[in-house]
Amino acid sequence: MVSGHAVIKDASGLHLKPAARFCEEAMKFNSTITFTFGNTTANAKSVLSILGGCVKCGDEIEIVCNGDDEEEALAHMLNVIREGLSDE
Repeated sequence: MVSGHAVIKDASGLHLKPAARFCEEAMKFNSTITFTFGNTTANAKSVLSILGGCVKCGDEIEIVCNGDDEEEALAHMLNVIREGLSDE
């Protein structure tokens, strides 16, 4: 299991379009990918779970990856967040 922290910089936070992209990127990996924000843990491979996290712009999340490609998955997910999740 590996984990890392990232700050959401998208203006809309992890709302529908950014959440869908986050989910799409997580689905590329075999590892279980979750994130924690406050007292909520969300499945990064479920748009509804991501939306339930109520993550806003400027919030810091902890991403946890567990599985055979966990290191690659974590690096990729952190990079996707750094680059921004929306097309704007």
